[in-house]
Amino acid sequence: MNAPDLDLLLRTGTLRLVDELGAIRTTDEATAALLRLRKDGIAPELAATALTQARLRTRAVAKFGEFAARMLFTEEGLQQATRLGVAARHADRYRDAGLSRVADLGCGIGGDALAFAGLGLAVRAIDRDPVAAAIAAYNLAAFPDASVAVGAAEDVDLAGVDAVWLDPARRGLPRGSTPDSRRPARLDPADWSPSLDFAFGLADRLPTGVKLGPGLDHELLPRDREAQWVSDGGEVVELVVWSGALARPGVGRAALVIGAGGAAELTAAGDSEDVAAGELGEYLVEPDGAVIRARLIGDLARSLDPAARMLHETIAWVTLDTEPRTPFGQSFRVLDVLPLDTKAVRRALLARDAGAAEIKKRGVDIEPAEFRRRLKLPGGGRQLTVILTRLGARRRAILAERVPPGRAE
Repeated sequence: MNAPDLDLLLRTGTLRLVDELGAIRTTDEATAALLRLRKDGIAPELAATALTQARLRTRAVAKFGEFAARMLFTEEGLQQATRLGVAARHADRYRDAGLSRVADLGCGIGGDALAFAGLGLAVRAIDRDPVAAAIAAYNLAAFPDASVAVGAAEDVDLAGVDAVWLDPARRGLPRGSTPDSRRPARLDPADWSPSLDFAFGLADRLPTGVKLGPGLDHELLPRDREAQWVSDGGEVVELVVWSGALARPGVGRAALVIGAGGAAELTAAGDSEDVAAGELGEYLVEPDGAVIRARLIGDLARSLDPAARMLHETIAWVTLDTEPRTPFGQSFRVLDVLPLDTKAVRRALLARDAGAAEIKKRGVDIEPAEFRRRLKLPGGGRQLTVILTRLGARRRAILAERVPPGRAE
């Protein structure tokens, strides 16, 4: 969105039109809405601006719930914004630490600032992008103790501020940074604006929370800070480095897992040592991506069973002989071990009245969608899970069924 687009969006008539359009969920709904606007004589530029904003609001419900209907967005701002439920947890940490005046540097559209203000904290939100700052000002207009200004994080006067929240702009995510990857993603600190050195240096002056991409290399993390990876709904959404009064004593690594049953957290002083690899047991656990990123797989395994072991030394799955119920991963009961062959897998599935299969792969170069297509399952019946992986040096297909997840405390 550029300045002329913003000017058009912020006009009273445009905002009213966005409200009238309501939710636009599909391409067909968008096409029908555009035809109605043209029929009503709405100028093409105005119609396009209102329709774009209505679609962004509709998508934003996943992050902001009912608040999305009263907010404005940019495409990039919505993609990078913190989910409101996660942002509320950030705000809770500041409030619980007795910090009431927060500078939000790199505020984007104001997602985190909205959570701070909603808890009664005074917020100074800053963004170097004038369009993002204007959108944030609109979203925060209802809060008298929230202000928004255009500026660079490095130039902000922090006098009168108790603490800082900083979300550096990312010019690109590192390759190889999928949530379940055990290989650290390499990242040049220069790819962040402001730099990581500046962001981490703020902690020498004020309690600070720095939001980063979850694939950040552990070697780039300060040793004396708390690093918390957050998973929400099965997706690893962020890494936050906490310092000062915002960091918890004795916690160097944390994996916060938020799911339908609540939230649970695994913490440690530092990276945990993996358990040794061993024989396939009766059960398998796929650790949540936050646990993998935080390098707490070993601690999770030992908490499940003292005899738990890794499925393979290079694969971040745990196997054990006692039934696991944990909020920190997905659990499976092993039904059979088969050659990695579609005909053998198909026969085993049909013999168990399974007309559908969930395909997972670990450590083998196979496309799950293509493997599923070649199974030619009829549908119906029960659904089982097929895990394509390695056991020792051999490629195998593990037939399994899901175990209900443990409840978060």
